[in-house]
Amino acid sequence: MSLSHKQKTSRQKYIASAALIYGALCWGIIWYPYRLLNETGLTGVQSSLLSYSLALLLGGMLFWPRFKRVSHVPASAYWLSVVAGWTNLAYVLAIIDGEVMRVMLLFYLSPLWTLLLARIWLHEPWHRPQLLAIGLSLLGAVLMLTDGQWVWPWPQSTSDWLALSAGVGFSLTNVITRFSTHLTIAAKGMLVWVGVFALSLLILLWQSGTAGMVFVMASATTPEVFITLFIIALLLVSATLLVQYGVTQIPAIQASVLFMSELIVAAIAAYFLAHETMSLIEMAGGCCILAAGMLSVSVGESG
Repeated sequence: MSLSHKQKTSRQKYIASAALIYGALCWGIIWYPYRLLNETGLTGVQSSLLSYSLALLLGGMLFWPRFKRVSHVPASAYWLSVVAGWTNLAYVLAIIDGEVMRVMLLFYLSPLWTLLLARIWLHEPWHRPQLLAIGLSLLGAVLMLTDGQWVWPWPQSTSDWLALSAGVGFSLTNVITRFSTHLTIAAKGMLVWVGVFALSLLILLWQSGTAGMVFVMASATTPEVFITLFIIALLLVSATLLVQYGVTQIPAIQASVLFMSELIVAAIAAYFLAHETMSLIEMAGGCCILAAGMLSVSVGESG
């Protein structure tokens, strides 16, 4: 019986690891179809609205029997939807216009914001390892944002600001999630998709009114655009659900190490698909940010 239990546990860990690696693969490559859509004339807001509409439709088909029995929606669900929605939307907008690795590494500053928010909201104490992680994060951010050119302000590009705000949003999402343990994996996924859809719709209506909606709907009817959007939606739904499953089955430090393979996938894809490379200073900054992320997660795991 014990051997069977060990085999079952080992199998679950392998499946969870594969789920996280799959999620990392999806998030490491998902920028490319968004850029293809951008080349057809769709902005990041427009393509986000369409892709997350399809993701929401797929999710609704999968989980509607569960949600139709829900009679009360807690306040934390609304906050989670708004914050996580902005996180995903800002990430897409940043990755379309900015350099892939630069955006991703600035996004990976999220452990810095998580430590700060956990201190302010959750009153979690800081020890030397946390302070070291904060210092490494700040050093990495300075190196990434300046790239050896000490010109104020930092950052200077819109994509950098969006990447940083996405990282802050991701940290806020983590903190809110700690208060939302009653929410299921399916509920969290649906809340994210609803948030991106709603924010994209509001921004699009504010920017271009109903004329923008007409253009978006017309663009979605072309076969190439629809196929690309459907692929993105499949990646979003599958990656969200599998990553949520993976992080519930294996320790956080192992999950973080596996999910950082996203950066390897992104670096290879950016080099071959977009011909993007990083300077030595940016690489040094990226190493500092990754080291800070690993340190903060390992401290949290041991604590």
